[in-house]
Amino acid sequence: MSNIIEKIPQNIEEVKKLLENDHRVKVAGVDVDGILRGKILVKSKFLSTLENGFGFCSVIFGWDMHDKTYTEELEISNCDNGYADIIAKVDISTYRRIPWEDNIPFFLLSFYDPITKEPLYVCPRSLLKNILKKYEALGLKPMCGAEFEFFSFKETPETMAAKQYNSPDPLTQGMFGYSLLRPTSNQNFFYDIFDELKSFNVNLEGLHTETGPGVYEAALAYSPAMDMADSATLFKLGIKQIGILRHGVMSCFMAKPHADLPGCSGHLHFSLKSIETGENVFVKKDSDVEFKNPFAENGSSNPNEWKDTKFMSDTMKHFLAGIIDGLPSIMPLLAPTVNSYKRLVENYWAPINVSWGLENRTAAIRVISPPTSSASATRLEMRVSGADINPYFAISATLACGLYGIENKLPILMPPLSHITNKAIITPEEKMNLLTQHQEKRLAKNLQEATLAMMAKDSIARRVLGDRFVDHFGKTRLHEWKLWETNVTNWEIKRYFETV
Repeated sequence: MSNIIEKIPQNIEEVKKLLENDHRVKVAGVDVDGILRGKILVKSKFLSTLENGFGFCSVIFGWDMHDKTYTEELEISNCDNGYADIIAKVDISTYRRIPWEDNIPFFLLSFYDPITKEPLYVCPRSLLKNILKKYEALGLKPMCGAEFEFFSFKETPETMAAKQYNSPDPLTQGMFGYSLLRPTSNQNFFYDIFDELKSFNVNLEGLHTETGPGVYEAALAYSPAMDMADSATLFKLGIKQIGILRHGVMSCFMAKPHADLPGCSGHLHFSLKSIETGENVFVKKDSDVEFKNPFAENGSSNPNEWKDTKFMSDTMKHFLAGIIDGLPSIMPLLAPTVNSYKRLVENYWAPINVSWGLENRTAAIRVISPPTSSASATRLEMRVSGADINPYFAISATLACGLYGIENKLPILMPPLSHITNKAIITPEEKMNLLTQHQEKRLAKNLQEATLAMMAKDSIARRVLGDRFVDHFGKTRLHEWKLWETNVTNWEIKRYFETV
């Protein structure tokens, strides 16, 4: 392993110096499914693009993850415009080298409209940049963390294709979460994940086995939102490449690879820093106003506040309220595939309702604050998202809803889960009323339902992400649903072939 971590270039001249001994450069942008699409350029060509960018076929936003053009042609890329080029621009701040590819230099791209020269509204990095600018105007800097669970198998793409993706051989057997024994069986793979990703400027806070055969969970180091989206996307690429190239291991980030085992989460953590002071603005200050909530806890020192919000600042409460209101309409960005909704079912540690609560891992949104954490670590965890997310879109959608709550000073009208699960807090009649309210806020059960909610004329997703984005992304999800809806599955063949 080569441990090459060079300084981030600040201008084109510094880029040229860093590439003095190179003759080729790899670049890649991200499509709507979070898949990196790119190429290798000879150094002279790469350097010539740094000022104004270069042409990149728009079809990456006109076809799905298997390069099948969308059922309904979309505005950006279609037959009428001849799948014309869009503009790809190199972000020099994303410079790193790929240690498992002979340390080839690598840069991420963002995409722009070739006519208006404006950021392309469906480009994942551009969408997030636009939202971050709005926070910056308020003097705020969003910070994020990400946790991914993934299954690993003693397979390659060739062996999986040969067995038609049936019965993959797990890397380890049995259910053994937080095991110190299991990683030693594949310690080269386990430690390469840590060490090679560090050299790739993707830093992990932790890595351990999760419950399930061959399952790992990795926590990425807390960082600014764009850095986290970049790192999360490159993390998934790195895991796959390190496994296949070095160890004959194939890792899977499907939300639910096995019907009879837990799924793979992609939990996201959020807080906001003051740009001026660097302080976490989710931490409650003495000057914060107490909100009058309709389901206050009897006997509380503050009868107008739930105990779950006791250590939350006004800004955090508004941010949470915006997510609660917007969650049903941003589901396709948190659960973007047909398979995503197989994870969001009863009796597993995955949320099925719009819900929140202090340190509650069964809620859609988990509040982390004192007294169970330090004040500086106060944050929210989005637990709906699975490992199959496009990190840029999932982070963008959550931050956009949070911003909607802050700008409109929304109150938290939904009680925390503790008011439903703790009989001592409320009367049986109140509990039944709250249960009824939660049943009415059931999250979408499939991708079609979620997408139609997002595309509804008055959806919060349209308000916070824009009509053009919602229309484009919504049609890509309806395309995904149509492919599923018209497919004849192995389950159907086995069930009906002989018997009906």
